[in-house]
Amino acid sequence: MSSLNADFKELLERIRHGRELGHASFEPVYYLIFSPSRILDVKRQMPAWTAKLKNDGWSVHIFSITDNIANILGNAPLRKIWLTADGKDPTNGGKANQSLANTLSNGSLQSRLEQKLSDLESQDNAILLVTDLEALHPYMRIGAIERKLQGKFNSPTVFFYPGERTGKTRLKFLGFYPDDGNYRSVHVGG
Repeated sequence: MSSLNADFKELLERIRHGRELGHASFEPVYYLIFSPSRILDVKRQMPAWTAKLKNDGWSVHIFSITDNIANILGNAPLRKIWLTADGKDPTNGGKANQSLANTLSNGSLQSRLEQKLSDLESQDNAILLVTDLEALHPYMRIGAIERKLQGKFNSPTVFFYPGERTGKTRLKFLGFYPDDGNYRSVHVGG
């Protein structure tokens, strides 16, 4: 298994050189792929990687999937109903998970990421790091959001992806979801 730091170094080189025009896309979208068993290692490395990017002249911005999901669900109109239902039957998570998934798949998370990308459009040397993708389980996968945002990535955007590569463009989220080849991005690691 390659080291996370070596993969991050390769990622930086690819960002510096930009994307080559290809059949899929020319947007500056990158995935740093790592084993789900290394999620904590990635979180520990994030301050050092952020500092490295800043030292290299980047204006670093973080979009935490965890923080945004917590905010969306914490302010959802159905929150009281979810809490009441959970209190009555705390072992039945199926209906609650489906309701939470419906709330997130209505476009609220995508809208927040799109707004963040729009905010960065006019900033020089901006780079967006999208972290905590594991928080999407069991609701959705990031590929669905990336597809809907095609054409809106103007600043380099790095997704820290816990999963496996199963081909040049195919990824397996968290190592157990079926692999998905609909990613229009550069993949490093995995």
